[in-house]
Amino acid sequence: MKNHTIHEFQELMVTLYGDRDRIRGIEKSFLWLQTENGELLEAYLKDDQGAMEEEVADVFAWLCSVCNLLNIDLESAAWKKYQSRCPKCEASPCECQPL
Repeated sequence: MKNHTIHEFQELMVTLYGDRDRIRGIEKSFLWLQTENGELLEAYLKDDQGAMEEEVADVFAWLCSVCNLLNIDLESAAWKKYQSRCPKCEASPCECQPL
């Protein structure tokens, strides 16, 4: 399997689901994203590796769909904020106090 970019995956979500996402709207898409986050947490709590992998993919797909509806290029936004360093302390690795 060829490795693709985040941008390419985000474009795939437009191709597969763009019309449905626009009809559903941003609010319901945010709710679906949160639902998938909950399913990921459930899989983690059950220590189910296979389910966690599936749910991570679902969370990522819904995040891409939400970004598409908001006209945000996820890959560009992520690199712009993190730029190979922590955006808070500007160190790599991060030197912020742990929570």
